[in-house]
Amino acid sequence: MKYILLATFLLKFNFLTSQELVIGEETVDPGIVFIFEGAIKDHVMPLGMHLKENETNIHIEARVNWDNKNTPDGTPEGGFVAYLHITSKVTNQKTGLSTFIDLVPHINLIDNYHYARNISLPGEKDELYTVEFNIIPPTNIELSLHKDWLDMYGEKLMSKKYFSYKNVNFEEIANASRQ
Repeated sequence: MKYILLATFLLKFNFLTSQELVIGEETVDPGIVFIFEGAIKDHVMPLGMHLKENETNIHIEARVNWDNKNTPDGTPEGGFVAYLHITSKVTNQKTGLSTFIDLVPHINLIDNYHYARNISLPGEKDELYTVEFNIIPPTNIELSLHKDWLDMYGEKLMSKKYFSYKNVNFEEIANASRQ
């Protein structure tokens, strides 16, 4: 019986962890990897800052980590890159309606630290969307830089970045449930 329960848990956990739609992947200097995803909507706390799970369709995520090959000296390979400001705009390609959101730091047991938000799609689940991401590096108030970083990489963590992806279909993710 114990093995049956364990197998059931592992199958459900595998289903939950595999149910993410990769929207795009980018690597930027100095070795920061962005993986943009549409995931299954989830219960996120505190409720006053996040839409309730039953009021949303999907969970937009940006997993942002140091590259495992080309990281600056002293950075943890695969470690979370903090203090970024990430926004996303999801536009319905049929109607032109859009949803604009700030992605904020989250933590869970699947992705660990990541930037994300639950959102309601600006249209039907089966329609196509354009998804845009704007990334702004931390300000000098949020992140101080030592001389060795300045000498090697300059006066910021990274440059501003913009990425756009067309024809994104969220239907499978929007119809899935974590329950």
